[in-house]
Amino acid sequence: MYKNPNHRNKVRIIGGECRSRIITFPDIEGLRPTADMVREKLFNWLGQNLHGKSVLDLFSGSGVMGFEAASRYAKQVILIEKNRKAFFNIQENINLLKLNNLNAFCMDAFDYLQNNNNKFDIILLDPPYAWDKWNKLWQLLINHLNNDAYIYIEASSHIELPSNLIHHKQGKSGNSHFILARFVD
Repeated sequence: MYKNPNHRNKVRIIGGECRSRIITFPDIEGLRPTADMVREKLFNWLGQNLHGKSVLDLFSGSGVMGFEAASRYAKQVILIEKNRKAFFNIQENINLLKLNNLNAFCMDAFDYLQNNNNKFDIILLDPPYAWDKWNKLWQLLINHLNNDAYIYIEASSHIELPSNLIHHKQGKSGNSHFILARFVD
């Protein structure tokens, strides 16, 4: 299949105030922004307007999931990315889009969760496909979830949810399995 080299490492924001804006992302092994169709489905499930919601994009990569949430008027979006090259690219895109509800931090996801007490209405989880520390993550996430918070999970295979996360919706696209779960206290 022919791919246009001018479209390489670019992804389009599909909704909200930055709809149709293009962000770029660097060549980093394993970095694979969530497909347009999957993002569209997720934000149809969550609602197109996230006004007043706090969002954590824990394994940001390209940052596109966090940018989608910010574009849809989330009150606050925090992007966590430990790869410095990806992080600096996220910073450039934040400056380009001029969204003031975004903050990005270059750090490990576990370090972020262990060193603050922020709580969120929506948490976006799209770790590298080979990542396997789900049990540790579930233990740390509990302290960062508001009542009735949603958690989006994207992985290469089905992920076992803890008992306090109720399966809400799911889908599959290519090699990606995605789930939207709801936190119940």
